[in-house]
Amino acid sequence: MTIDTIIVGAGGRGNAYGNFALEHPADLQVVGIAEPDALRRERFIGLHDIAPSMAFEGWQELLASGERKAATIINCTMDRMHFDSTMKMLELGYDVLLEKPMSPVLDENLQLVQKAEQTGCLLQVCHVLRYTPFWQALRAVVQSGALGKIISVTHRENLSFSHMAHSFVRGNWRNAGTSGPMILSKCCHDFDVLLWILKKRVRRLQSFGSLMHFRPENAPAGATERCTDPCPAADTCKYEATRLYARAGSGFPLNAVSWTPTAEARLEALHTGWYGRCVYFCDNDVVDHQTVTMEMEDGATVSLIMNGQGDEECRTMRWDGTKATLYGKFAASGDEIRIHHHRSGEVETVPVIARDSSGHGGGDFGIVRSFLNTIKGQPDDSVTTARESLESHLLAFAAEESRLNNSVITMEEYRNRF
Repeated sequence: MTIDTIIVGAGGRGNAYGNFALEHPADLQVVGIAEPDALRRERFIGLHDIAPSMAFEGWQELLASGERKAATIINCTMDRMHFDSTMKMLELGYDVLLEKPMSPVLDENLQLVQKAEQTGCLLQVCHVLRYTPFWQALRAVVQSGALGKIISVTHRENLSFSHMAHSFVRGNWRNAGTSGPMILSKCCHDFDVLLWILKKRVRRLQSFGSLMHFRPENAPAGATERCTDPCPAADTCKYEATRLYARAGSGFPLNAVSWTPTAEARLEALHTGWYGRCVYFCDNDVVDHQTVTMEMEDGATVSLIMNGQGDEECRTMRWDGTKATLYGKFAASGDEIRIHHHRSGEVETVPVIARDSSGHGGGDFGIVRSFLNTIKGQPDDSVTTARESLESHLLAFAAEESRLNNSVITMEEYRNRF
């Protein structure tokens, strides 16, 4: 059974999910595209052989007729567009796979959940970590009881310094007013996977963090506002944009600068675009590090640490139980899970099956497969409802409130506000 879909947003995420259809045409067919950028739209039309009548300049044009044009939509618009677009999609009867976060406005998340439940449409949020071999293997270990009762968890979201600068200083998620708080934009993945593994709710949380480094006062002496200007720090600055971006090739992060895969096109884009700016002179205000400490309903404690100065893009973790301690690393360089058994001293390596070709350790294709299976009435045990996704979003909003107000949040009271 082939399911048809329209992808809204032909950027990095739209292409990541669209690639599933290219590799699995018997399962998914992309029949439409809504994308305001003409170059991205035309490229997508060519990749998926989309009819001219099914190419739209934006989600508003796609939905304007009030008629459904496919069974499903994969909504990869920017965060601030999620609410209005998805509400209309659900009203028209589409099953929707929505890029995370649901919305950077707290109340809008609840409204989206309620609309999905009222219409009976499937609203699945792209919490892709659930669908990777690594996290499924880690979850199986924890739920098998091999670690005993979980006492504490330390979970680190280590952004490489270049990813931090690209997405959260120069790029789309740099400013809370136009995107959302960093802890939501980047870490609702992490809250979700922790809840999924622990099967427990959070009782209380507290959070600290700030924007420490990417500020004008930390710029090198004489630094220019753009890396394309003659800058005295060019040879020593690890964020120097022409070195990072002015090269041929495709994929993240190069396509964000220009989909034309040449060094010349990228260099031209850096002269005027976001990614040519000095990281110390951007309009960014989101944090570059944040820690959330949580007490679970059974008394276990969990620390989630987001760090924007990593040498490697990876997640690392330690799970301490009454029987054993688990150490893990989730990274492009290789996945690793080790169990240190307390009584015997034995160190056990847990096998993790090979990833597929998709991003997020195989999660990009995994979430699409889950979405399709749920539509077919064959949900897997990783599938998350919109209401389940709401909980991870509430934790992120509560963490940001705690950070800003220097307060401890009791989650039961927090949930009852909404």
